[in-house]
Amino acid sequence: MIAEETLVQELKSKESQAKAFEVLVNTYKERLYWHIRRIVLDHDDADDVLQNTFIKVYRNIDGFKGDSKLYSWMYRIATNESLTFLKQKSKKMGIGDQELKERMVENLQADAYFEGDEIQLKLQRALATLPDKQKLVFTMKYFQEMKYEDISEVLETSVGALKASYHLAAKKIEAYLKAD
Repeated sequence: MIAEETLVQELKSKESQAKAFEVLVNTYKERLYWHIRRIVLDHDDADDVLQNTFIKVYRNIDGFKGDSKLYSWMYRIATNESLTFLKQKSKKMGIGDQELKERMVENLQADAYFEGDEIQLKLQRALATLPDKQKLVFTMKYFQEMKYEDISEVLETSVGALKASYHLAAKKIEAYLKAD
């Protein structure tokens, strides 16, 4: 595994950029795919957003200052790309955000790449009722087991606010699952 600082230097160098970008993609594609997939739910949509994420990373690597970890910077790009994608999708379909979320969960059952059972579908329905920030915090903490400090870097918010968001999300999910 290449050191992050070395990888960033190689990504910024025209001579080593292509090879370094290949290393970057191979290192992070699976983690980023699943992060994106938990936001957009659909496999094909996640692939499209992942591709857009890597294009943005490639085009903007010179602007990466190193103030945060490289993966945090890429997760932030992936998160923003995912949310933008969903906004554009709901606009294209002429429906609101909540209706789009509900349709996405319903489409999961027909998704050949979804391996979840009825309990997983229930959880996805519960997640669809959450505001975007609470859903992001919950999925990053619960599914990806990220530390609050790392989520804080990605979402650019305080650890305290994240803990509050996670707690609220967990309570709403619990209430949803009990009511169902």
